[in-house]
Amino acid sequence: MKRSFLLYAFILLILVNVFTYSFLSNEVKFEQGRYQRTTKKLKDSLNSLTNKLNDANYFSLEKNENAQNYFDTAVANKTIPYEKLIPVIKEKLVDLNANPKGNPYTGQDQIGANKFVINKVKVLNHRWIIADFSDGNMWGEVLLKYFVNEDESISFEVIQSLLYAK
Repeated sequence: MKRSFLLYAFILLILVNVFTYSFLSNEVKFEQGRYQRTTKKLKDSLNSLTNKLNDANYFSLEKNENAQNYFDTAVANKTIPYEKLIPVIKEKLVDLNANPKGNPYTGQDQIGANKFVINKVKVLNHRWIIADFSDGNMWGEVLLKYFVNEDESISFEVIQSLLYAK
């Protein structure tokens, strides 16, 4: 009886070890597969977001070499680096928001009590700017033409303005 009990216990112990080994080895394979699938999804998502960002920045002075070359002149001391020009343009446009009647380059007259101010600015190339403006109730967009004058001052001209319906 003692021998058969030891034999059954030994067989049971071997079965438990075999099942434990197969379970743990399959679990490792499963986790490795899940890790590889997750890594692949993350790489695909990162590539997708990178492509979308590149598409969104297609029309920007930072990515357009032809527009950047416009600011390189034959006179070395007259060269304007576009990296410094973009923040200056944005700052000049936003500084005009202090006007009591609103920013004159929104292309819209004041409607109601609030004035129109420019919120966001994107420099598209060496000549055009697109800007978002609002008065708190109404929103719109404006396409501007800008010029860098000989004295390195910047002048703006409204091409077209669009006011969205409420």
